Amino acid sequence: MNQVELVQEVIIIARKAGTAIQEIYQAAEGIEIEKKADDSPLTIADRTANKIICDGLEKLLVQYPIISEENKEIPYSERKGFEYCWLVDPLDGTKEFIKRNGEFTVNIALIYREQIIMGVVYASDLDEMYWAVKDKGAFQVVNGKNVRLQALDFTMKDSALKVVCSRSHLNEATQEFVDKLADPELVATGSSLKFIIIASGKAHVYPRLAPTMEWDTGAAQIILEEAGGAVIDFNTKKPLRYNKENLLNPSFVAYGAKQENT
Repeated sequence: MNQVELVQEVIIIARKAGTAIQEIYQAAEGIEIEKKADDSPLTIADRTANKIICDGLEKLLVQYPIISEENKEIPYSERKGFEYCWLVDPLDGTKEFIKRNGEFTVNIALIYREQIIMGVVYASDLDEMYWAVKDKGAFQVVNGKNVRLQALDFTMKDSALKVVCSRSHLNEATQEFVDKLADPELVATGSSLKFIIIASGKAHVYPRLAPTMEWDTGAAQIILEEAGGAVIDFNTKKPLRYNKENLLNPSFVAYGAKQENT
């Protein structure tokens, strides 16, 4: 099974997980949801989606270890020997789930030697499916057809750049980044959809100068990269790497098809 065939199987798994999340999400309408409280609809949705994803991945013809936000942590002494492994966030967008704005996602990525080479992001409430395979392009599935994604060309000196940010707040470091731009327009969205909006050509840059975990970014990173963008460590200026000893990401900036200033 090649990776384009494999990703189609992963899309099916992501859609099943998203369907289960939607059933819980709709049933919880009118219920006050607490962040990760025991037996809250959010926690049930996380665990249910994670089981569907892990069971699905374990039934594939190819078998790789699974790193998931919801699974027991695997020691680095074991993880560092993985050549391939899955990276899963069964429900990204805790705040969005609680606020009921629909901007939460299922995220499944495949790592090969610290690099993401495949990613699927499914926004179940929006019924939007996105996927990418390294060197094969990035796509949204629209009416059963794969529509290629292409990030916008721009330079950081351009005026009116659309900057993706958190709905919750801009921290001081992010505000400093934004203040250096010429008349920027802030675009608020939740979860890994921050990367997707750039990959889709609807925004230019997303500075994330605050903590995230690898499973928050992996699937969406490859989609943005295959759409012509990049996700760059704020300090080293290199692409984010995965299955590190510490699964916490450094601060980073996600760009569309950024060109050098002339």
